[in-house]
Amino acid sequence: MSINHIVTPLDSAILDSKEHYVFYHKMVDFAFKELIVAVQRQKLCNEQEVQLFKQYCDLLLYSIEAMRIKYMYDEEDNMKVDLTDSGFPNYLEFRYLFNDLELRDEYIGKLTPIATLKEEFLETLMHKKQPIKRSKLFQAASIVYYSSVNKQFIFNRFVQGKILSAPEGSPADLLISWSFFDVSHNRPFICFMYFNYDGSRVNDYKDEIYEVLKTTSDRDMSLDIMAYTIDRKLPKVSPKLIKRIGLGPIHNVFAKDENEVTHAILEGIGKKEIPLESYAISFEINEVKSKSEFKEGGFFSKQILQKWDEVFKQMYVFAPHRIIQLLYNKTPDIMNKLAKPPIQIAELKIDKI
Repeated sequence: MSINHIVTPLDSAILDSKEHYVFYHKMVDFAFKELIVAVQRQKLCNEQEVQLFKQYCDLLLYSIEAMRIKYMYDEEDNMKVDLTDSGFPNYLEFRYLFNDLELRDEYIGKLTPIATLKEEFLETLMHKKQPIKRSKLFQAASIVYYSSVNKQFIFNRFVQGKILSAPEGSPADLLISWSFFDVSHNRPFICFMYFNYDGSRVNDYKDEIYEVLKTTSDRDMSLDIMAYTIDRKLPKVSPKLIKRIGLGPIHNVFAKDENEVTHAILEGIGKKEIPLESYAISFEINEVKSKSEFKEGGFFSKQILQKWDEVFKQMYVFAPHRIIQLLYNKTPDIMNKLAKPPIQIAELKIDKI
């Protein structure tokens, strides 16, 4: 089946051919690299945040590439892409990767030895003049998958960043980042928190900080509630600014949701006004700042807490020039409410099969 015959149900897309995997991977890889450059160029984040943002995106791309290798020639299982306002692989696909690699040594021991497989390939191609069977190609892909994919680089449901010194001019002395994959939205989010520490060595308190972030800030929720919870549970930490970046949805041919941007792109593809590989990326930055402090509790259990300002929400859309024109024609109300006019990124071109 060629990529021109992609058919998707309403809630999930199954990539069931080599062409689908190549198409999807190229699109996501290209879109994320364009997004990273554009975020830096548009100064939507400072330099340190951009570097951290890139690292989390690299984990996502590494995981999606691992999925491509895993499923390339698998005739029994197919990778699923979430279509409900997402465009990312279904969250369970990330869990499958992680679980696979937990049993890596056991799987490698069951695989056909590389030398044996090479001999079989040469015999089939050189002497029998026949194509390699898909089952044999799957064995080869499995060897690459289990021998080269590193579990520590798989994007997990919660990814903890280190505590760093905040850049000059920041609202606090320290910066910590983390990322999570929200299961309800099936999309990744990246968070930054600028804070001060009431102590001599913040590393002595890092385990407590990591534990609170992992248990209270690992899902999409009201940002001021997240900030208040972190502040209350960490008496030695004074958060001053929390920023959360929402990645996606990735609007493309695989998506089938109620999003107006998605509908405009799908309609354009259906009418052949734009090519099959057309895409756009929604991008949201929410911030909440501390505007003052107050004391709470009795004489012996007094804690200084933050008074939080209103959450500041900014929506962005990244898309190639042709798609931006389409969106202004089809969804002018959405485009006019963005924090900036749609940000132009490069057009993707994929040779059709």
